[in-house]
Amino acid sequence: MDAFRISDSVIADHNARAAASLKRDYDNLGEALSRRGVKIDSIRDTVARFNVAVPSWGVGTGGTRFARFAGVGEPRNVYEKLDDCDAIHRLGRISRTVSLHFPWDKAEDLGRLKSHARELGLAFDAVNSNTFQDQAGQTLSYKFGSLTHQDREVRKQAVRHNLECIELGKELGSKAITVWVGDGSNFPGQQDFTEAFERYLESASEIYRGLPSDWMMFLEHKLFEPAFYATVINDWGTSYLAASRLGPQAKCLVDLGHHAPNTNIEMIVARLAWAKKLGGFHFNDSMYGDDDLDSGSIKPFQLFLIFNELVSAERRQGAEFKPAYMLDQSHNVTDPIESLLLSGQEVGRAYAKALIIDRAKLSAAQQANDVIEARRTVTAAYQTDVSPILAAARVQQGGAADPIAAFRESGYRERKTKERPSDGSRRSGIV
Repeated sequence: MDAFRISDSVIADHNARAAASLKRDYDNLGEALSRRGVKIDSIRDTVARFNVAVPSWGVGTGGTRFARFAGVGEPRNVYEKLDDCDAIHRLGRISRTVSLHFPWDKAEDLGRLKSHARELGLAFDAVNSNTFQDQAGQTLSYKFGSLTHQDREVRKQAVRHNLECIELGKELGSKAITVWVGDGSNFPGQQDFTEAFERYLESASEIYRGLPSDWMMFLEHKLFEPAFYATVINDWGTSYLAASRLGPQAKCLVDLGHHAPNTNIEMIVARLAWAKKLGGFHFNDSMYGDDDLDSGSIKPFQLFLIFNELVSAERRQGAEFKPAYMLDQSHNVTDPIESLLLSGQEVGRAYAKALIIDRAKLSAAQQANDVIEARRTVTAAYQTDVSPILAAARVQQGGAADPIAAFRESGYRERKTKERPSDGSRRSGIV
């Protein structure tokens, strides 16, 4: 049975019904922005070029430390994951790339996998290694660490896995590897902080030497979990130290949930961008910790302020500034495709709002220490409803005016439920 795919006609019919109201909203917003010196078509075209990768693991239902409630029609293998990523891109038109996680997504025939992605109009983003859990048939355990383990044989095993991920990524056309380790300690005295960091640098250096000349190595930090007392790469400063020691192909990756509560993430963005060590982002949202909630669902203003710094860095550095963006979420109670569609919209929304900030006015207010005017200039952009810009950008590229509405109209989930009957044992998402 051929896999069901959302047809162009479904999207076209949806857009036809929305065309008149979208044109009115777009024209009205264009007139309002014109009075502020902003050309709406230019913003639309810039947003249309933006890309945020979809994680292969994100299209399956996630879970908590306590339970996982499986969804219906979940992907059973990497090919079906790509089919779901295709649905997301066809409707949202903001996710042209997919980030794979090995060994979860390791396929016997990489040529077939690459061909399947190409047929869907997708490409591969950074590959991700997994040394935070033991795999079937694995010789040595990562229970007490991987790249920083006291046993050199365990470290060598973890390094070999990362080098294998690079080789797999090369065959698929990726240009980066993201390295995150859960290494650390749960109790005081369990681990020597300095020695653990030195072991990390030694292991990471071996991986770094395996990079092709046109690849990047993204170092991802995390404050806590699974190590609850201390993690080895715990914050952006430690990540920066490691990336600086490794070399120019190593950069820092920022996950929005990997910080202490109330951390000024936008300032971290500014610092790393200034140092030219900002490798990319894993977008999500959180209330208490690494909640992995949908992007923009809890702190939309923070997401906007982050993009304010990203746009500022983009203006300063030009084409040289090109972070890799990805959605990294765990969907425990929602349809994963709908959550990823909505998150893509919210990331695009934050970007569009940051683009319409009056930079000249903001700079003048900052230079004059006019605090109120600086604040008004920033919030004026944030309070602008840029939905018509996002919808017009999607429609211009063949996507849906309202992606979630079109997804529900398409019957995609119902068709996949029939195509992919549950056997009660699959664990497609993050657990």
